[in-house]
Amino acid sequence: MNSTQSEAKRIEELRRLLQQASYAYYVLDNPMMEDTVYDRLYRELQELETQHPELITPDSPTQRVGERPTTHFTTVRHNIPLYSLENAFNIEELQTWDKRWRRHLPNQYLHDNVDYVAELKIDGAALALTYENGILVRGTTRGDGVTGEDITQNVRTIRSIPLRLNFDGIPEIAKVEVRGEAFLPVEVFQEINEKRQKAGEQLFANPRNAVAGTLRQLDPRIVAQRQLDFFAYTLHITGVDDSGVANTQWEALKLLQKLGFRVDGNHKLCHSIDKVAEYYQYWDTERLNSPYMTDGVVVKLNTFKIQEQLGFTQKFPRWAIALKYAAEEAPTRVENITVNVGRTGALTPLAEMKPVQLAGTTVSRATLHNSDRITQLDIRIGDTVIVRKAGEIIPEVLSVIKELRPPDTTPFIMPSHCPVCGQPVVRESGEAVTRCVNASCAAILKGEIEHWVSRDALDIKGMGEKLVHQLVDKGLVHSVGDLYDLTEDKLCALERMGQKSAQKLISAIAQSKNQPWHRVLYGLGIRHVGSVNAQLLTEKFTTVEKLAAARQSDIEGVYGIGAEIAQSVYQWLNVSANQSLISRLQSIGLQFANMEKAEVATEVNDNFAGKTFVVTGTLPTLKRDEAKDLIKKAGGKVNDSVSKKTDFLVVGADAGSKLEKAENLGIKQLSEAELLEMLKL
Repeated sequence: MNSTQSEAKRIEELRRLLQQASYAYYVLDNPMMEDTVYDRLYRELQELETQHPELITPDSPTQRVGERPTTHFTTVRHNIPLYSLENAFNIEELQTWDKRWRRHLPNQYLHDNVDYVAELKIDGAALALTYENGILVRGTTRGDGVTGEDITQNVRTIRSIPLRLNFDGIPEIAKVEVRGEAFLPVEVFQEINEKRQKAGEQLFANPRNAVAGTLRQLDPRIVAQRQLDFFAYTLHITGVDDSGVANTQWEALKLLQKLGFRVDGNHKLCHSIDKVAEYYQYWDTERLNSPYMTDGVVVKLNTFKIQEQLGFTQKFPRWAIALKYAAEEAPTRVENITVNVGRTGALTPLAEMKPVQLAGTTVSRATLHNSDRITQLDIRIGDTVIVRKAGEIIPEVLSVIKELRPPDTTPFIMPSHCPVCGQPVVRESGEAVTRCVNASCAAILKGEIEHWVSRDALDIKGMGEKLVHQLVDKGLVHSVGDLYDLTEDKLCALERMGQKSAQKLISAIAQSKNQPWHRVLYGLGIRHVGSVNAQLLTEKFTTVEKLAAARQSDIEGVYGIGAEIAQSVYQWLNVSANQSLISRLQSIGLQFANMEKAEVATEVNDNFAGKTFVVTGTLPTLKRDEAKDLIKKAGGKVNDSVSKKTDFLVVGADAGSKLEKAENLGIKQLSEAELLEMLKL
């Protein structure tokens, strides 16, 4: 065997091993190797494929993220239509459906007991996946059910979707079509919105909208950053006798798992419609503890032969129905309408309401988005409104009950001047957002500093929102550059700031000078420039001087950078005040050029080496991401879900189902203080 043959064999071995590891991690929730081992094998595969590009195949784990964004999505016709489901909104409507399908079924099928499969209706975006000879060849959106968009490049980035099917112990299947739901876990969704808020970007209203927006990104690297997940729920097969593979929906779900897909483990085989009703009633409450959003229960007749006999109406399958949770709505009174000013100067109106319970949380504020939405609702202070949070993370004012409107109310008008600095505001043509354009506005300055010190930017620990507000309100900071002039004496004069805390903060500010160029660029808060775009730009323009000298067309030519981002960067860099800020930060010692740095090994803490941690709830002082980073730096491993492999659960306030599962498994719990003690911090 020559060297090329040997390396080809090694490439195939690595692909198979990495595929097995992904299956164990994402489907079985039972990791077979440490992350460091996986990473080392992955890098070995990358190096071998670089040396032998002719051996790269579409199912290789290295091909999950393409090298180039697409310019558009192609519309394709589904091989099998993706029908929508008929909806039921209560148990009575479910029972009516049960009687109706029975009238359409020949009597011989009713002699046997009829089983149902109940599955949670995941609130995400439907995908259709096509596999040929076990290899993923196409991933499409649902579209109108007949045609969808080919987003294969984006589908490949979802790590719970196998690139190659596992046919071990299963007859080879020439063609497989799998339907399922792409979704975002609630924790991941909240982290995405936190980052968007710090970047001055519009927040996603709910995980479903975030998933839909993510899947339509032209750059697959952005999709990969969002950490989408996927549950499979429908299997269509050709090229083999169906009866030899799966005869029921229950068997199909088991087969999907064997093929390498994640299947939501909460599905249940029900032997009567009453058992389906019990399942629905249980999840109508329990869904509040779920790590992902669900807006109902999907009920399917279990046997495929019965499904075939019943067939479809013009719109729906007769053998399935979606039993939706009642939309959780509540009336409350608008006590005030305030206007918040963000980092980019955007004015966002907020309804301040009498507190009301919705979906297990107390809601007292709801965004009104912009002046157009206010006009549409005709909402006024004193109005009684209907607030909805049905599967929504962000509360929404659904409507105004005008019959209950007090006689002395007046229409709310967006301010013509900034409520913080008093300067005139503007609304550009074609935009729904009204903005303050005064660069010296205290609200904008506070937002800029909060963004600068944030985790993905300069990561200055100890510089929280309240401290930032004090620094600005007391005139100690007028730009991010002023942070580097702070002294212990200045900080100790602030509320709740002792000498030790001041010393730590001064040290953290000094350490931020070592942050790389891409973090500094992101920290500058240029509109539309997120952390991913900042990395793309600094890969091309390795110094700020090169970026400042670039034409707008040069910036737009960077992979993944569109016209809107390029224009924003070009205009920002040509403002004299921004040029002065860059010069000042350079003189302070901030990094405005890429530098080659030797890798520094993290000092492993014996308390953490080889241990797996899960973090849940709200910790007293640390954010979850901060706690996870500390654990990883100490040599520990962090998972998002509790399993028998978990060694420690770090518990904060309002811990949910993870705490219950950990208690059932006898997993040791740690408070934040106990975690910090283990870290010796």
